[in-house]
Amino acid sequence: MEALIVALPGDGIGPEVTAEGVRALRAVERLGGHRFQIVEALIGGAAIDATGEALPEATRSACSGADAVLLGAVGGPKWSDPSASVRPEQGLLDLRAALGVYANLRPVVTHPALYDASPLRPERLAGVDIMVVRELTGGIYFGKKERGPDFATDVCTYQRGEIERVLRMAGELARQRRRRVVSVDKANVLETSRLWRSTATTLFTSEFPDIELEHLLVDAAAMHLLSRPADFDVMVTENMFGDILTDEASMLVGSLGMLPSAALNQERRGLYEPIHGSAPDIAGRGIANPCGTILSAALLLRHSLGLEDLAVVLEQAVFAAVSAGHRTGDIGGGATALGTRAMADAILAELPAG
Repeated sequence: MEALIVALPGDGIGPEVTAEGVRALRAVERLGGHRFQIVEALIGGAAIDATGEALPEATRSACSGADAVLLGAVGGPKWSDPSASVRPEQGLLDLRAALGVYANLRPVVTHPALYDASPLRPERLAGVDIMVVRELTGGIYFGKKERGPDFATDVCTYQRGEIERVLRMAGELARQRRRRVVSVDKANVLETSRLWRSTATTLFTSEFPDIELEHLLVDAAAMHLLSRPADFDVMVTENMFGDILTDEASMLVGSLGMLPSAALNQERRGLYEPIHGSAPDIAGRGIANPCGTILSAALLLRHSLGLEDLAVVLEQAVFAAVSAGHRTGDIGGGATALGTRAMADAILAELPAG
């Protein structure tokens, strides 16, 4: 197989972890006799500094023609002025819109070797395997915004079609898993959530009668994620709720640095990134955890390239390295914590010989 992959290092620790994600793709490329053409482009603050735009046209064009995009992170204190006309985050939002990636998949899987890195008791962590599906291109993040001297307004809007397509993705994923979906909303207060809930009920009744559907209010979902996380299979929700809940869920696996994500469009072409952000406080120190990016590369192999076998091999290598005691500081490495490159070396050493 030949595939074109665009790498967008971005800002902060983005270039450090993206380099290891690219190394991982190169390492598994040889295992199946595939050929990945990987090109690099600018986004976020780095793009603003170079071109004045958070998403230059050259980057937009390259990503639109690619089979998949691997992103590091965007943003940082240098570009944090809220009154600035161009901000790094605009580049990411514009890229998501340009690619039409409406479904954000965030797997949350615990591993016994990392139970000690979580603040939760080990018995709460056993058997946790959740796929969070977050609607990514609608809701309050994309609604009309106004700001005056003494007021501010953010409008949350959803169309039925936007809700249906992400629910459908959740249903399809549930059929490959344990056939249970929890739809999260705030239907006791919000009209958008009432539309969400009624749409979910109708769609699952007609298209997924074999899937068990449960509705949860977002505040209850936040509590149950910590009190009974192993009960969840697929969780689907709107944009802002998904953003918050998946950051909370990172505590189940011990660190934001362990969580990958995939943002998919209808054709399953995707944008892949760790959920940890640019972490400017540790940027340039070579200590960032590359696992989230390497696991994002595994999702890229699975969902956009259809290389399930290589995805599994790469995921197994990550957890084999962790089980062998290799850790970065954020997952309990302590005095023997590995740096970014050394952790990636430990992971790649677990891959089968090609």
